[in-house]
Parts: sequence; C-alpha cells; structure tokens
Amino acid sequence: MSYLVLARKYRPRNFGEMVGQEHVVQALTNALTQQRLHHAYLFTGTRGVGKTTVSRILAKSLNCQGADGSGGITATPCGVCQACTEIDAGRFVDYTELDAASNRGVDEVQGLLEQAVYKPVQGRFKVFMIDEVHMLTNTAFNAMLKTLEEPPEYLKFVLATTDPQKVPVTVLSRCLQFNLRPMAPETVHEHLVRVLGTEQVPAEPGALRLLARAARGSMRDALSLTDQAIAYGNGTLAEAGVRQMLGSADRGHVHRLVEALAQGDGRTVVETVEAMRDAGLSAASTLEEMTAVLQAMAVLQAVPARAAQQDAGDPDAQEAARLAALMPADETQLLYSMCLHGRAELGLAPDEYAALTMVLLRLLAFKPAAEDGATEKKTLLNPAPPAEARPPAPAPVARAEPPAVVVAPQLPEPPAPAPMPAPLAAELPPPTSAAPAVQAAGQRLPVVDAPRRPAAPTAPA
Repeated sequence: MSYLVLARKYRPRNFGEMVGQEHVVQALTNALTQQRLHHAYLFTGTRGVGKTTVSRILAKSLNCQGADGSGGITATPCGVCQACTEIDAGRFVDYTELDAASNRGVDEVQGLLEQAVYKPVQGRFKVFMIDEVHMLTNTAFNAMLKTLEEPPEYLKFVLATTDPQKVPVTVLSRCLQFNLRPMAPETVHEHLVRVLGTEQVPAEPGALRLLARAARGSMRDALSLTDQAIAYGNGTLAEAGVRQMLGSADRGHVHRLVEALAQGDGRTVVETVEAMRDAGLSAASTLEEMTAVLQAMAVLQAVPARAAQQDAGDPDAQEAARLAALMPADETQLLYSMCLHGRAELGLAPDEYAALTMVLLRLLAFKPAAEDGATEKKTLLNPAPPAEARPPAPAPVARAEPPAVVVAPQLPEPPAPAPMPAPLAAELPPPTSAAPAVQAAGQRLPVVDAPRRPAAPTAPA
C-alpha cells in the first residue's frame, strides 16, 4: 500500500475535527441545525487553512443519509454512508469541484452550469465547488451571475479563494462570506503533538516549535514540513536536525547577537556573524528570528506582568525575559525597526552577510554615548533644566555710568574778509568777539547768526 502523506491522512472529516476555525464552524453548525441554508457560500483565507475541507464537510452534511439510510441534513455527518464515503474519495456524482486556476474561461463555466438543470442523481443536493474562483475571467463571472443569484432549490454553490479582492462585487453580494483565519503557532503546535502521538513518532518540543513557526499559519504546510522532517531525521524529530533542515538561525546565535548589541560589543557581533556564515545559516532567517525575539522583548518591557504568564518550560521565553532587562525599551524598538527594514537590503548588497553585518552595526553607530560613567541620550539641542533644578539668578548690579563729556567741534576759521571800500566799511557795525573754541562740560554752544555780507559792487565799465 502506498504511503499517504500526513496532510491528506489527517484531513478533518467533520466539523468536530476542525482546528483554529471555530467562528466558521459555529456559524455553519447553527445554520445546518436550524435548516437556514443559503444557496451560495464564499470561503476566503490563505493557503492550507481548510477552505476545501470545509466545502467537503458541508457537502457531506447536506447529503448525509445516516448509518441506517434514514438520515437528513445534519451538522454531524456519519462518515459511513455512501454519500459521505464517496465525497471523501472524490467520486460523488452530485459533488463537482472545478479548479478555476486551470479552467478559467467562459466555456468551462458554461459547461458546469449546463449540469444545473438536472436534479441530483444520488444525493439530496447538487454542490458546485469552484476553487480559486478569483482566477475566472470577467466573461466567466458574468456568465454565472444569473444562476448564482437564483439557482434551483437543489443546487448549492461553494466558492473558495485566497484573494477576495479580485472577486467582483456582484459575486460577493450573492454569497455568504466566511474568512478563515491563519493558524496561530500554538494551535499548530498542539495539532502536531496529537498527530505525531497517533503516528508514534518521537519529537522534541523545540523541533515542533520550529515547525509551527515555519508553517506561517498554514496547517497543510506544517504537516508537509513534518513529513519532510521525519524523513530527514530517519523517523525522529530532533531540534538540531529540524533547524538544519529549515536553514533557520539558531536562537542561541540570535540571543548572543542581541546581548552583544545591548552591551555595545561590536567585536562579538562581528565574530558571531562570521560563525553563522561558516555554519551556512541564512542571513534572512537570522533577521527574522531577531525580529521575533525583539518583539517578545518589547512586549515584556511594556507589560512586565506577561513574564509570569509565560511557559516555564520554554527556554526562548526565559531568554527573552533576561534580554529585556539588559536593553532599554527605546533601543529595542530601534533595533526591531532596523532588522525589519534590513531584510529588504539583503537583496541589494553583493553579499548578504555583509548586509547583515551592516544592519547590526548600525545600531552601535546610533547607540547613545556614555559620559562620566552615565549614559546620556544624544540630542541636537540641550534641553533646559527644570525650574527647581536651575540655580538662582544673581541680582542685577547697578553700573555707574561715567559723565558724558561733550567736546565742542572745532569751527573752521573764517576766511579773511576781502577789502571793502572806505565808505562801506564806515557803515558796518563793529565786529563781535569770537566764540570760545571749547565750552565747559555740560554747556551748549550758543548759536550766533553771522552777519550777512553785502554784495561786492560791480566795477564800472
């Protein structure tokens, strides 16, 4: 018998086996229990979160006949009747799955809609499931609008897409939309523990945490990576082997880098980066791991009470709490921002490890300088000290100003008068005495009107 991969072997068969999508399960369960069924459903979400799985479970719930053949519409399909087993096997005649990524034209959609005029052959409802519906052309969307709005009472549409923004609004308005959320790492970790316990595969907790983080919210990716890790570790899951398989940076290197940056030790930073280069670790995964550690540190610095709520058996959480006490909160935020934007610089540099070194050393360049044993922040302007810390201003001292000395300007000597005729000289008044050249200090110079000089007589012709 051929081997069945974990992602297909442990695909949920009913709503009770679904994990991480409680909001969708509750809505569909209540609708099936109350028989309030819509004619079109749209499931959105990233890859591997259960869109196709929910569609198949919904089809089984609508067509389940019960173990004794007398069942009806139910939220808990039996899984043993003909409809349930054939839908799981993918050969139920009244359940049709169309891959819109490869059948995106109007002809394929019209061929599917031509089957809508015929009633179900074996089941209670016909179910048309269109996967990646956003890949259909505009003509194909327009061709299915009328049938999607008013289908026959025995026909149900189930649409699934990873990009609902590309689905026309006219289609969205005709469907009930359910958004399937990405899986939390804790949810993926718990599911992997159950799966590996059933498979009887020994696994280290650190290895499962690595796989849960590497899945990035997709349960199918987590199970596929687990299959690969089992083959890589020859039947066992060791943390060192999984880390080497994923090419992710060792958290020990990341913790050493963060501690060296907190202490301003550039030599340790450079040596650690060189050691990671020799080990062949990815520079991009190093920055990614650093952002995860710094995010945990920032949370602990903002909410110290979270430290008591963390798992005592998680060494990464304990190390994050220790590093959070070494680095100030503002430096943590600065380093997080640099690591986040530094990932975009790796592809621009000729050597990604040179770019990694520059990203890490950039924090040391902006690290506050220590003066007289105390760390002070660099600022462009020195802030004014508070009023209570300012020294009292000295009282103003009256300054004695010297008396002003007024120096009279030196008046130019008047030119010698021209000789006048004797008759005119006799008529003029006697000349007054000249004004003194320098007056005493503080006295004003008198203004003396100079006598007007008569015009010289013209010589007779």
